[in-house]
Amino acid sequence: MNAKELLIDVTQLDMTRVTAGLDEIRRYNPQRFEAEQLTAIVLEDEKELLCVGYKDVTDQEFWVRGHMPGMPLMPGVIICEAAAQMCSYFTLKYDLLGCKVVGLGALEEVRFRDPVRPGDRLVLACKQLRVRRGAMIVCRFQGFVRGVMVADGKIKGIPLPIDALVAEQKTP
Repeated sequence: MNAKELLIDVTQLDMTRVTAGLDEIRRYNPQRFEAEQLTAIVLEDEKELLCVGYKDVTDQEFWVRGHMPGMPLMPGVIICEAAAQMCSYFTLKYDLLGCKVVGLGALEEVRFRDPVRPGDRLVLACKQLRVRRGAMIVCRFQGFVRGVMVADGKIKGIPLPIDALVAEQKTP
């Protein structure tokens, strides 16, 4: 699949048919408060290993004031984080990697094509390309605003040793 092939025609999806809202997303993803970058999931296809969701971008986002004053643009790194959170949600819900928490391992071939601004709905699609259970998952992602692709790339997710990290936090 080349980068310009659409994972799905997002204009044909019913964005009001939410399959997972914020509470359901939180069952799988640990991010909270300003770090949460998903609003809802609208498609989960376990057979095709495809997931579609969105982030409603508001003027209350933590980055609006400083990126950039008078011309707020969603930072590319936050777009990638939103895509990573959706890939993580799908990976954990369907136990594709065999872990409790998925961490961002790498980004490849990422392109930003158009800006995302407050008031936009950033629709994200992700599809699993390959998985090495217990080691790494690779997904392609695409982001759209009003049906136009604004970003795309590959995300590699890795299992985080959550038990060890939590134990480290408790050790003085």
